[in-house]
Amino acid sequence: MKFRLRPGSVARAEDLFTACVRECAAYVAGGGGDAALVAAIGALVVEHSAHEPSAERAFDALLRTGQRALDAGEIRLARRIADSAVALRARSKGAWRLRGSALEADGREIEAVEAYERYQSLAAGGTEDVARRLTVLRAKRNALLAADTVDPGARLRELPRDEVRAALTDAMERRLAGHGATDPGTRALAEAFGAYSRLAVDGAMADPLLGGATPLGVGDLRGQVEGRTVCVVANGEDVAAGGLGATIDAYDVVVRVDSFRLHPPGTGARTDVHAVAHRSGGPGWRQQVTTRLVFGDKPSEWREAVRERLVPGAQRWVGDRTLARPLRDPALIGETRWAADTSTAFTVVRLLDFLDVSERLDLIGFDRPGQLRAEERQWIRAHARGNDGPLTALR
Repeated sequence: MKFRLRPGSVARAEDLFTACVRECAAYVAGGGGDAALVAAIGALVVEHSAHEPSAERAFDALLRTGQRALDAGEIRLARRIADSAVALRARSKGAWRLRGSALEADGREIEAVEAYERYQSLAAGGTEDVARRLTVLRAKRNALLAADTVDPGARLRELPRDEVRAALTDAMERRLAGHGATDPGTRALAEAFGAYSRLAVDGAMADPLLGGATPLGVGDLRGQVEGRTVCVVANGEDVAAGGLGATIDAYDVVVRVDSFRLHPPGTGARTDVHAVAHRSGGPGWRQQVTTRLVFGDKPSEWREAVRERLVPGAQRWVGDRTLARPLRDPALIGETRWAADTSTAFTVVRLLDFLDVSERLDLIGFDRPGQLRAEERQWIRAHARGNDGPLTALR
């Protein structure tokens, strides 16, 4: 395999990639317990050791493993992978975004800003999610720069995030003791202290309507599924009894709909995205998920569902109003011929198909009667690339 390294690098790409794979394998050998990360590492090792290796597939597998490490809280491993990825491909958007996320998670916020800015320059602006993160991180950086102007010896901008608040407090106490509260420098430091403190506490807070979750737009959703394998899983006893749990959990992104229930041997245990209609009740809203997409054709329906049904803390991301009616929205798919009350499953499948960034998009369990309406089944059949029992491949 041949990769481009940054100018001046003395390591060969093969050596750098192999060292990174070995470090990932050491996580598994050491008893690493995150199933999704272990699966991603397994796929990475397979690509790396293939008889006819593909540089593209191997690099994509490396990025997926880095994201899984980040999701699992294995920050050191995520940073190692991200650093290797940007060394291997200095113009990879995914590598710089992963590095920014890993640095941010590690508390290296100033360095994270630089990585995110590089990602944005390569991605022609990037996603709304990264833009929001950068807004907060830049404001925090500016507050620290202002504080360092008053007290250069503190060098606050060089400290990890976990150490900044204590160092700011110490700097403020020293300034008060030495110059008093009326000193202009003391006032400037107090302003910087207050700004940073507010951002540290409130910077990640979202609209209270979204139950403490971060709003997610079209660009953010695209970023969550880009280059990843995705499956949309049907509800019902047939799926629960189908024994496909391990197959489902092996996908990068697992999507479930409406009032789903989990039976891990058949349905799998993980839910990354929950797509739910505004009118749907049941236990699905209470299930812990990464992202929840709420569909409602009318703005009032969407607002009512989010306000009354969303369970605070049960999701990290909530689709905003730009994702409330993707099938009929002229800014997205814009097909008004469909009924306003299309099934949730068909709506989310069409949305994912429209985004057209997933490596693989499969439907599981929708071959059974009652899962889709007649016209929806016709569309799926016309666009399917293959069928294997309960699995229908769209990508």
